[in-house]
Amino acid sequence: MSERYRTGDRVRTSTVDPEHHTRLPHYARGKSGTVAGFDGVHPLADLRARGIVQPQQVYLVEFTARELFGQGDHKVTLSLWEEYLSDE
Repeated sequence: MSERYRTGDRVRTSTVDPEHHTRLPHYARGKSGTVAGFDGVHPLADLRARGIVQPQQVYLVEFTARELFGQGDHKVTLSLWEEYLSDE
């Protein structure tokens, strides 16, 4: 499975608020970050919770605390499935 994004790419997270389980934290929806690396290929947790196994690339995405929380001078790195990301 090839990676859609590369380290250093700017990405934006989905704004979708599904009725089912999701591993995309609410505080990170619609936010911009930078791909910091890769965290392997794993079944998409949203679908796996419903019995569907669909492996996807998982990215390490770095956000500024200011982007996520409106304040702070540190960075936060989240492991996010490709499904949650789009080009900025």
